[in-house]
Formats: sequence, C-alpha cells, structure tokens
Amino acid sequence: MCGRYASSASQELLEDIYDIEETVAMPPQSWNVAPTDQVPAIVERAEGDELRRKLVALTWGLVPSWSSDARGGARMINARVETVATKPAFRKAFAARRCLLPADGYYEWTDTGEVQRGKPVKQPYFIHPADAGLLAMAGIYEFWKAPDGTWLTTCSIITTTAVDALGHLHDRMPMVVAPPSWDDWLDPGFTGDPHALLHDPALELSVHPVSRAVGNVANNSPDLVVPVGE
Repeated sequence: MCGRYASSASQELLEDIYDIEETVAMPPQSWNVAPTDQVPAIVERAEGDELRRKLVALTWGLVPSWSSDARGGARMINARVETVATKPAFRKAFAARRCLLPADGYYEWTDTGEVQRGKPVKQPYFIHPADAGLLAMAGIYEFWKAPDGTWLTTCSIITTTAVDALGHLHDRMPMVVAPPSWDDWLDPGFTGDPHALLHDPALELSVHPVSRAVGNVANNSPDLVVPVGE
C-alpha cells in the first residue's frame, strides 16, 4: 500500500468537512488515482502571524527538495511510519509539512492462482470506511524547484504494518488522522511528536472485490468501486 486510491469528493464537501478557508486548486474527481497524479490535499500555511487552511492540488510521489530531478517521485508515493522521521527524503516534511489526503478508499490486489497469457491473474479489492465516510490519510508534502525555476509540490502517504484483517491483501496500510488531531497535524509549528497524532483505521474499514478494470489507469469511473462477485 498504497499504489492506487479513489478520491471523488466534491470541492464543496471537502471545504465543509475540513473547514477550508481558501481553495487554491482542486483536481478532477478520480476513482483510479495513480502515482504522479494530482490529488486534493489539505494543508496549513502561515500568512503573517496566522495559519490559513487551504485545499490544494499536490502531485502524488514526493520529490525531496535536494533532488537533482523529479523522476524519482513515482517511487516515493509512500513513507513508512517507522522511518518517516529519520529518512532524509521525508524527515523535514514530517517535521513541518504535514497534510491530509482525503480518499474514498484504496485498492489492493491478491493472486488468484490463475494464469492467463502467461501472467498471474490478480483480483483487486477496494478497502474503504465502513461508514461510507472519507479517509483522512496522513500525508507529508515537499517543495522542489526545477532548473527552469518552476516549482513542483509533491506528497507521500504515511503507511504502517497492516493488521491481520487486512494483511492477507497487503502487508502495509495507510495511517489516518482523526478529526480531533487535524489542527495539530496540519500546524507546521506543532512542537509535540507527530507520531502521537496518527491513527490505525483497520477496525473501521470494510473490504470488497471490484472489477479488474481498475488495473488499467485509463479506466476511471464510479463503477470501479462497485462490488463484484469473486
């Protein structure tokens, strides 16, 4: 986890749920978010002596500020909670550039044991909140300046070891931030330990099989999250 997810909430809904003060950019709805796509994110940035909560568009796949180019971003879509505070690529962002990445849910694949055209057949599953709400996935973001002077803002999802209920699908899962902790998580001046604000949502999630069409990034519609027979 996490290599694909769905993020279809409207701008109006996100502004309402997260008490957004300014919408800078809003990517299109997507039921098949893939690495390097633009994704909606909630951040807080200082403006004078005040913090302002914003809805922004970030590129999924973090590019550290010291990178010579942006090509490695596609490999940095996830940051392990065990090392996010110490790994050079993530530690500065974890300390002061934390964000929330809203999602309907995310996808994982399991091997069916079948083979077609010489390749193993995998069944995708959609993992989502049991109450049909949104996952406020814990994220970090970073700014990178290209040689031509343009700026790229990218992000990663913080993951943890999956519990037994989900471990049969994948050994990692996203961490979330519960509403009471949103203010501290987003505050770049927070002086406590950000780890204490992270939450494992496993017991609040449901899982169902979905169409194999989600395996093709060209497919993008609400049908991708609809349950199908295994």
